[in-house]
This record gives sequence, structure tokens and C-alpha cells, in this order.
Amino acid sequence: MRKTNLVSIKFFIFIAFASGVHIGCVNTEGTLKIKGKVLDENTKTGIPWKNIIVQGLVNSNNILEPIEAGQFSTDSSGCFTYSLRKIKDAYDYNFCFIGNSEYSVTINKMTLFDLKRNAKYLFFPLSKLVDLTIKINRKSRTPVCDTFRLIWESNGVYGLSLYPYKIYNYGRTNNSFGLTSGRDLMWIGGNVNSTINTKVFADKRTELSWELYRNGKKKEFIDTITCKRDFANIVHFTY
Repeated sequence: MRKTNLVSIKFFIFIAFASGVHIGCVNTEGTLKIKGKVLDENTKTGIPWKNIIVQGLVNSNNILEPIEAGQFSTDSSGCFTYSLRKIKDAYDYNFCFIGNSEYSVTINKMTLFDLKRNAKYLFFPLSKLVDLTIKINRKSRTPVCDTFRLIWESNGVYGLSLYPYKIYNYGRTNNSFGLTSGRDLMWIGGNVNSTINTKVFADKRTELSWELYRNGKKKEFIDTITCKRDFANIVHFTY
């Protein structure tokens, strides 16, 4: 058995913050006390201990530059109270919710006007992630070798960028696996037997696109599913 585990740090740490958000000496204009709650968009229950980074967006040479305005976490009930730094000349703010195995990285943008108007009643609904298992099996004996590609997206977000995935290849050595780009997977060979474990948005439309290249021709297949909470969400493709 060959196991491939591709995990990117971007799913658990907010990328922009780690790669250049200004956190040093910045111009501020006082503070704004904010109160609110982070909740599951379907169940409406609070999400505890959710880490949040807030950025003020300042125009610099026609480019919006993110400057840190604060960091905080929700409490055990998903609520928060925080004194946010008001960044000078920032008229928009990003609320960046750190991703984990339950909820993906999410960024909500608010204008300063809306932020002030709703400062004591901020509510941020997040979409929950659920497990998805994709099973691929090649039963054809001819031709000896062909190419199979898989792309999936959930609620319009490409699967490979939504959450880390694990691939288990059970085929013999004449089956090869390669990542062709940032948005699809590819198998080349005659003995494909693989399982992919990943996560997608719960109760959202997930679309899987399969492409088979055989004997110089391409065939396309599309599956549309809705993955439910607390279910074994499994998709099979045999070719």
C-alpha cells in the first residue's frame, strides 16, 4: 500500500498573517469595543475557542494592505468581547477565522461603517466541514494503460484548496499517481485502486468531475452530491 499525505499549513494558520501582515508600529485612531458571536450557520450554536485575526485594509499605491488590528478568541459559548484597534485610513476590515478540522479558513470583510453600527451585535456564521470518502477502481483490462483525472469542488471552492486530503493507492507498481496542478489529481496506469479521504462543506452542493483519457479519446462524468452531517459520505467511481 502506498500512502500519500499532502497537508498544507494554510488550512490551519491564516496565510496572509503568516506571510506579511504588518504587526509592528502602525497609526491608530483609538479603539472600538466589539461584541458578538461566532456560530454554526445551520445549527445556530456557538463555536467555542475560535481564533480570530482582524485586519484593517489600508490603500497603499492602489493596493489594499492588511494591517493587524487585533487577535482574540471566542469563549466556551462562542461569544467574544474585544477592544479593537482602529487603523488610520482603514475603511474596511477583514475578520479572519482560523481553520481546523471542523471549519475551514474563512474571511469576512466589513466596512468601518457597518462595523461601528453593529459593534455590539456582530454575528459570524461559519460552514461546517464533514468527511468525504472517494473510492476509485479500474476494472477494465484494455487498454493496458489510460489516464484518469479527478476534480471536485464544494460550494464553489476547489477541493484541494479547501482541506488537506489523504490518498491510499492500493494498485501495483504499474499504477502511478501524480498531482498535476493545484486543482486536480491524476492517475496513470492499468491497475488503479485508490481511496481519497477529505472534507467538504456540510449540506452544500459538492460536484465531482471525472475525466477518462482512453485510446486517444476523452470521456467526462459529473456527480453532484450533498454531504450530510453524521453520515458516512462515500462516492464510488468504477471504470
